[in-house]
Amino acid sequence: MAAFTVTTMLAGLLAACGGDGGDAGGAKTGEASGEGGGTSKPAAKTTLTMLVGAQSNWTYAKDKPIWKAIEEKTNVEITGTVPPGDNYNEAVNLTIATGNMPDLMFMSSFVTANKYGQQGALANIMEHLDSMPNFKSWLAKYPELKERYTSSEGKMFMFPNEGFGQGERISWMYRDDIFKKHNLTLPNSYDELYETLKKLKQLYPDSYPFVTRGAFGTISRMAPQFNTYNDTYYDFDKKEWRYGPIEDNYKKLVVFLNRLYKEGLMPPDWLTVKGKQFDDFIANNKSFVFLDYMVMDYYNVPLRKDNPQFSMLFMPPPAGFAGANRHNININTVDSGMTVASTSKKIKEAMKYMDFFYSEAGRELSSWGIKGVTYEEANGKKKYLDAFKTMSDLREKPGLLNYGTYTWIDYSALLTLTSKETTDAYAAIGKYDSKLQPKPPFTEKENDVLTTIGQSVLKHREENITKFILGDKGMDQWDAYVSESKKLGLDQVIKVYKDAYDRVLKAK
Repeated sequence: MAAFTVTTMLAGLLAACGGDGGDAGGAKTGEASGEGGGTSKPAAKTTLTMLVGAQSNWTYAKDKPIWKAIEEKTNVEITGTVPPGDNYNEAVNLTIATGNMPDLMFMSSFVTANKYGQQGALANIMEHLDSMPNFKSWLAKYPELKERYTSSEGKMFMFPNEGFGQGERISWMYRDDIFKKHNLTLPNSYDELYETLKKLKQLYPDSYPFVTRGAFGTISRMAPQFNTYNDTYYDFDKKEWRYGPIEDNYKKLVVFLNRLYKEGLMPPDWLTVKGKQFDDFIANNKSFVFLDYMVMDYYNVPLRKDNPQFSMLFMPPPAGFAGANRHNININTVDSGMTVASTSKKIKEAMKYMDFFYSEAGRELSSWGIKGVTYEEANGKKKYLDAFKTMSDLREKPGLLNYGTYTWIDYSALLTLTSKETTDAYAAIGKYDSKLQPKPPFTEKENDVLTTIGQSVLKHREENITKFILGDKGMDQWDAYVSESKKLGLDQVIKVYKDAYDRVLKAK
């Protein structure tokens, strides 16, 4: 949601783009388009009910242009219901508890969908593949997402979401104007990063050269540059599950952060830095190296009004030590999506409806909207109409990218709303991605282990690592910390991940 809030204000960092299909609004009413441009005429229009979420800056309305366009393409009329209150997840739980479920429901996590699917509340999508040619082909194109969304029994209860997660990218950034002013070069390693931050501190004594607002999650953002992770993770090279926070490479990162803390190179309250404080550090030349979402436009555009030289740019991630990977953490995915209720009397119709969104025509409509309404095309290139300056405009007015209107999108569409600096950053950042970590589905018994022993290990990690960074614990106590982690049942946690992932591999 932090990314979501920021990118809504940006010129569209959390959105998606058009594919290679034709006019998204070109199908006639009563015709359903699929892959390859074929059409068929259903006997009559289908009506499906849907539980959808909304926010203050993009509300749901049945008559918004995107819903009308989808209806023309699919011959399906959607009757949506937005639950009262601010807690959508709680509304989903209550809806399922009553047993009075709509045909389709948006859910925020496939973990939740798997839980309810195993309890019998949701339909198994895999049983209907033969009636979903587009989706069947799509799964072959994205096997890693098929693996990610599949339950522990080999079933699938949520339609995968692809493309929207590009807005979740975490990136290193820096003040290019300040670096040029003082002839500073971009650091290739953490040793060079430390020296650069130290020089900036000398030049600006009342500054904290490095700032982030990731709280304890800051370590998750930096750990891949030390060839480790901030939790249980899969080592693709060794083909085994490991626990990063007890590894020597992780210890090197903790030592580095302790050094920054002691020397005032990052804020003393780094664990609690949030939006306004983060903004103030940047706007007042108090910080110059950042680790955050891709927020260059959010600062470059307004701050250049008073300081035309202001320039925040993308910085490649430095290597934690000699030979370490220069990787950013890969969280470029969204684990939410649409589900079909097992109680629906129109399961086949719902599956066929969802299949449209995995066609090129569906991708284009979800990304660009309707020609002449949301975008125009000249010389083979699409461009959003001038009325749409931000993603918020696209979501509120025509209803683009509202829940239920997309599954597969092309992120480059909203990048057309951003500056060249942001588009250049997105063009470069992909080569620094770490591999997307597996997220194996767990059984009920395995989840019990993770919610008891796993939570104890997590709490122990956060308390002790924080003390190491703040200097409340000396690094000579590291081995004792590792030993305590194992006594809490760490090996059981690792085994849960191993067993769950082994099932995934066997099911391939």
